Amino acid sequence: MKIIAGVDEVGRGSLFGPVYAAAVILNKKIDKKLLKDSKKLTKVKRESLSKYIKENSIWAIGKASVNEIEKMNILHASLLAMKRAVKKLKKKPNLVLIDGNILPEIKNYNLKSIIKGDEKIPSISAASIIAKVSRDKLIANLGKKFKGYFLDQNSGYGTKAHLKAIKNFGITEHHRKTFSPINKIK
Repeated sequence: MKIIAGVDEVGRGSLFGPVYAAAVILNKKIDKKLLKDSKKLTKVKRESLSKYIKENSIWAIGKASVNEIEKMNILHASLLAMKRAVKKLKKKPNLVLIDGNILPEIKNYNLKSIIKGDEKIPSISAASIIAKVSRDKLIANLGKKFKGYFLDQNSGYGTKAHLKAIKNFGITEHHRKTFSPINKIK
């Protein structure tokens, strides 16, 4: 039996917090018609689907910290998060389908990149949903500590409100200091 895992990352363009990746092996019974790219779903629908996927799949989350992002750059940190997610799966897949055009280096795994995979491949869509919901929860929780940055609304991305908050309150230890416009702040 062929075991296929889908992998996607989230948070690459954010100014704040870690980058997350998820790897998902879907159960045969899961309704694949429900699965879409996480960016095309409402927050409520994503959260509901994330729960459904977790209950009906083998899944794992991988992360790369802000320090790792700063040391190696966001691309390599994203690939590291993907690798960590794949390695955490309780079953080893025969094939790993990765959203995008660059593959992480994972020895002894059969990897294939798929551009716009989160729109085409249900297991990659599922990974995008789980990764986004998981990261958004972390960022919203951090938002309780760092009030005024509107993290529960912007997930750390460079919205007008977030950029204004950075001007007013400065950067935190969770901000990515190598990212523009943060790297221009003295």
